[in-house]
Amino acid sequence: MDSKNDKLKSKKKGKKFDPLEELKLEIAAELGLLDKVKAVGWAGLSAKETGRIGGLMTKRMRSDK
Repeated sequence: MDSKNDKLKSKKKGKKFDPLEELKLEIAAELGLLDKVKAVGWAGLSAKETGRIGGLMTKRMRSDK
């Protein structure tokens, strides 16, 4: 039993998506990382992958203003 994955799954159950979470999922899908996120969670991504997602989120939020 992997307690880390159990914790990640239990956090997801009762949580509604906020706009930032939806944007993060959209960008992860565009980068081809959505399957990896669904399989192992956000903690399973490398620093390079999370940085890329965060950078693109920031870029989009700034351009929307």
